[in-house]
Amino acid sequence: MINRQTHPKADAFFAKSSRWKAEYAHLREIVMDCGLTEDFKWMHPCYTYQGKNVVLIHGFKEYCALLFHKGALLKDPNGILVQQTENVQAGRQIRFASVEEIAEQEAILKAYIHDAINVEKSGQEVTFKKNTDFAVAEELQRAFEETPALKTAFEALTPGRQRGYLLHFSQPKQSKTREARVEKYKQKILEGKGLDD
Repeated sequence: MINRQTHPKADAFFAKSSRWKAEYAHLREIVMDCGLTEDFKWMHPCYTYQGKNVVLIHGFKEYCALLFHKGALLKDPNGILVQQTENVQAGRQIRFASVEEIAEQEAILKAYIHDAINVEKSGQEVTFKKNTDFAVAEELQRAFEETPALKTAFEALTPGRQRGYLLHFSQPKQSKTREARVEKYKQKILEGKGLDD
């Protein structure tokens, strides 16, 4: 039997949305038809299978989307899964700009959702790159050499916090900008805090 119980926070999210109201309603109906349980995580409606996150509904200025938590493991026969940025390892989106687009793809979307449910049933996990696979900016390496306590503090951070810093420090093209970023966040690293803490 399909669980039609909605989550109060998801109800509120959909009620207050204006930009993608009709699109959200249609996506919600499609996802709920697939037998997932509605929850609310990361400030968005999230749909789970036996407590495991499967797909999330979210919207941006240009599009709304279904975000598959383990999208990297899904088959993509229609070539519609989008990797949001090059640093996103597991999640993949299917994007929409209109209700018509969603309606046209309803059967395809249900097939992708069922594939995502099967990934959860199988127990498959995404293999994440290790932090050692990410480049350490030359400027950060220099800071480690100048301040050994900084290196010790960095290595004590959680892998996610380390990854956040590694990506943030290596993004700028100019050395001066990379150096400024390292300088700006030294104290936070020494305090054991992440980029956004």
